[in-house]
Amino acid sequence: MSRFSQARFLISAAVPQQFPLDVGTEVAFAGRSNAGKSSAINAITHRQALARTSKIPGRTQLLNFFELAPGQRLVDLPGYGYADVPAAQRRTWPPLIEALRTRASLKGLFVIVDARRGLQDGDENLLGWVSPSQAIHVLLSKADKLNRGEAAAALRAAEAGLAGRATVQLFSSLKGTGVRAAEDTLEAWLRGGI
Repeated sequence: MSRFSQARFLISAAVPQQFPLDVGTEVAFAGRSNAGKSSAINAITHRQALARTSKIPGRTQLLNFFELAPGQRLVDLPGYGYADVPAAQRRTWPPLIEALRTRASLKGLFVIVDARRGLQDGDENLLGWVSPSQAIHVLLSKADKLNRGEAAAALRAAEAGLAGRATVQLFSSLKGTGVRAAEDTLEAWLRGGI
């Protein structure tokens, strides 16, 4: 049974003026293009197509807001790194994302990192972007692609690299690894337990 059974798409925002009112609580999901952001959102909400998935990097091109319950929202950000997106479209993202960062309702950020690649420069830049009052949780996605020893090593490396700046866990939307723990974190943040 999904804890987010009321989850529904709200709006794709191309400009900050289209954002929902800055009330309630929001948690943003970010990561490199094709790291598994949309798949993670779908797995955590137990909805197969809440967020659109694609094998083509850069499919998410606007800030997509989803309502999980009244006053509780999830925000799907465009991926960074390689994406098949025109440069003009890419230039619209920084002001949008900066406007999101300043919202009082934004309580935290889930950063989706491919467990096979570990933390990279773009991930580090994102960690520096987050306000000190906002929590960060890293999902090491696609953990099913690693054997047990590789997965444990990836988790240790991420913990060392994060040095206490964020919590981190292994995650696989395909196999369900870590889905419940991610749900627990998201639910706690949405309820103000950061």
